[in-house]
Amino acid sequence: MFTHSPSPVQAALLFLSVAAPQRAYAALYASPEAAASHVSRTTYDYVIVGAGAAGGVLANRLTENRTTKVLLLEAGSSDYNNTNIEIPFLAPVLTGSTFDWNYTTTPQLGMDDRSVGYARGKVLGGSTSINYMIYTRGARDDYDRWASLTGDRGWDWDNMLPYMLKLENFTNSPNVQNATSKFIPSLHSTKGPLGAGLPQVSLPTDQIALNAQAELSSEFKFNKDVNSGDMIGFSWTPFAIQDGARSNSARNYIQPALSRSNLDVIVGAQVTKVVKTSSQGGVPIVRGVQYTSGPNKSIYTVKASNEVILSAGAIGSPQILLLSGIGPKAQCTANRITPLVDLPDVGQNMQDHPLLTTNFRVSSNDTLDNLLSNATLAAQQLALWQSSRTGDFTLGAANQWAWERLPSNDSIFRTVPDPSSGPTAPHYQLIFSDLFVAFGGVPPPAGHFLTLISNLYTPVSRGNLTLKSTNPFDYPIINPGLLSDKGGFDIHTMREALKAGRRFLQAPAWRSWIISEFGDSANAKTDAQIEDFIRANALVVNHVSGTVGMGKSGSTARGSGALNPDLTVKGTIGLRVVDASVFPIIPAAHTMVPTYAIAERAADLIKAAQSGHR
Repeated sequence: MFTHSPSPVQAALLFLSVAAPQRAYAALYASPEAAASHVSRTTYDYVIVGAGAAGGVLANRLTENRTTKVLLLEAGSSDYNNTNIEIPFLAPVLTGSTFDWNYTTTPQLGMDDRSVGYARGKVLGGSTSINYMIYTRGARDDYDRWASLTGDRGWDWDNMLPYMLKLENFTNSPNVQNATSKFIPSLHSTKGPLGAGLPQVSLPTDQIALNAQAELSSEFKFNKDVNSGDMIGFSWTPFAIQDGARSNSARNYIQPALSRSNLDVIVGAQVTKVVKTSSQGGVPIVRGVQYTSGPNKSIYTVKASNEVILSAGAIGSPQILLLSGIGPKAQCTANRITPLVDLPDVGQNMQDHPLLTTNFRVSSNDTLDNLLSNATLAAQQLALWQSSRTGDFTLGAANQWAWERLPSNDSIFRTVPDPSSGPTAPHYQLIFSDLFVAFGGVPPPAGHFLTLISNLYTPVSRGNLTLKSTNPFDYPIINPGLLSDKGGFDIHTMREALKAGRRFLQAPAWRSWIISEFGDSANAKTDAQIEDFIRANALVVNHVSGTVGMGKSGSTARGSGALNPDLTVKGTIGLRVVDASVFPIIPAAHTMVPTYAIAERAADLIKAAQSGHR
């Protein structure tokens, strides 16, 4: 996911929007207090913390057995049918909204000591309700490396592909032109719950970019389907968008399960810690959860007869573990938290994908900038979307992109090993957006633009998350360590990505469209100048991962992973983590689909574990 600040027109759309009415379900409670007044149950088979991609999958799959009782706790609201969430083009207004946790990193040494905002979803659906809906499975080599690192072949591409198909309903709108030339239907499923497809609106830049790719095919090969397992090349961009609206875990997994009597959902419920309920052979059994509606509010306790499952995300899950005494012993002791399990890797290994935008002024007046500058046009497009779910408001961030690798003889490999998982995984991504995109509150200037977004996808840099205090409502200290690797691979690759993007946009096909590079980036010519520009302006794609990583079974030594390959927390019984925090190495892809896929497998692992206990 990437974010930018709303323009005045987008801000106005916040008031033009009309939230869809919420359906009433007996199983959905608006607060812990509301639940307490209606539900006497204090024990469930499973308690799931967090209703994002993974939590939504688990809530649905575990309640398929109607005798299995599940409680799903979400700190945010239930307003996933809000129009700003549903309309794909309005994704930018969700950053910084009531649906966002609004985290901020520490000053990043690799980014000129700038702090970076971290958008994470705080609503049913989690970040799937506020992200840019980009639909990438990832590379075959990434999954195969997970299998090698964990010693579990179940995580390799061949074994995970059935889960990717299980979750997917890849059905294109009839408005998609020449759809079969833009993806490979045989690689996809139309039977799963999560709606996805290709952009239904064609843009003038689409054919120009295709012509440029053909002109530069020796560097930018054409890839018919980015989700084939080999991501490399120029391709069309798939999105978790269907029927013109956002697909998310709330709409596609949680909502269908709400009619089941064996699922309770409580929103506005922030978990403060997990609790040891007993022990077995000296190993703590952790099947208790404490939660509340806010500071100085009543604390509620619930127990799981089988498992507590943390799906609170790569920030929320490690924070809850640390508050519960599960993590580095020294950190727990320093915060006067009684250590329960000494797990050095909790909160460590934080990874994310750095991002950079550069803008180009264009000669055409037919760009999506018109939606940001013309309130009348924006209102017309909103009305069109509301009446038929068609038009420009169905669009995501860009119709096309390229995923590329550094040449094998690149100078950086003389001193730094290739951090990628293999030839199917990209080092960087280039996104071509048909409008001005900027970050940090930069207002769009007058005129018409194309934006190049260049992102690093195999970062070497690692960061960490630590507690600020024992108050669960104090945000943790978030330090992703962006662009900080000592070998310089990350800044080198960001530089080469920008240079590659410029080469693509200098193809003959663009000559009558692009006038010139716009803004400060135009003055960054030398390698040193480009690196200075990147450090002064780069941000992050909001793919925070790895903070409760899985490893091989057994060892709890630092670097061996906080989780077993089945995602159970080492040194505990009854506690599991399922979300993007479990990635041992961040995939070279947008992380939404890999998180869904991990959760689909986790649901089967959980069911199998319970069957084995009977």
